[in-house]
Amino acid sequence: MIDATNIIKSYGQLEVLKGVDLHIKKGEIVSIVGASGAGKTTLLQILGTLDRPTKTGAALSIDGQDVLSMSDKHLSKFRNAHLGFIFQFHQLLPEFTALENVCIPAYIGGKKPSETQAEAKRLLEYLGLGHRTDHKPGELSGGEQQRVAVARALINKPSVIFADEPSGNLDTQSAENLHQLFFKLRDEFGQTFVIVTHNEELANMADRKLTMVDGRIQNP
Repeated sequence: MIDATNIIKSYGQLEVLKGVDLHIKKGEIVSIVGASGAGKTTLLQILGTLDRPTKTGAALSIDGQDVLSMSDKHLSKFRNAHLGFIFQFHQLLPEFTALENVCIPAYIGGKKPSETQAEAKRLLEYLGLGHRTDHKPGELSGGEQQRVAVARALINKPSVIFADEPSGNLDTQSAENLHQLFFKLRDEFGQTFVIVTHNEELANMADRKLTMVDGRIQNP
């Protein structure tokens, strides 16, 4: 599903990623752990096509497609159609309802509003938020906001979901519920998950735990 070779990323003289090689299979849940500054989020952003490697010689394919050779416009369309993202701080738009927030990626992808809203309602029902569709983020708990963010990540039926500290801003019970949800989603929909986390419980639940140290993966 994801094949990465020789991923290098520098910011000025600071080399954050020092030649990362990685293979992730379809339907696999992989956690990435490591100390702050080890390069976890930088790697996730490159794997998720939100950033590009610094040096030539890198290779990155997702679902059989060479994403590094794509133009920015083509890459944006690919990202919208095939990838989903869940962030620590939800990144919900405060002026929109839960339903509207979930619909945004599908609208960007040009899908019909009626079909999109029906799918968004189905996802929110599935995530136990059917009664909260018309509520704005400020009216939702942290756990509810994160589940809205999960629904938004799922709306376009992506092949891969990238999560950056998804439970880092949640209480213990909400975090545990979110962790179980990821595995339920994988089992029911076959999605691949790549999760950067400091939560050892979530990391250890994954099919594979990768540890980053000083810009490299110790156990690829």
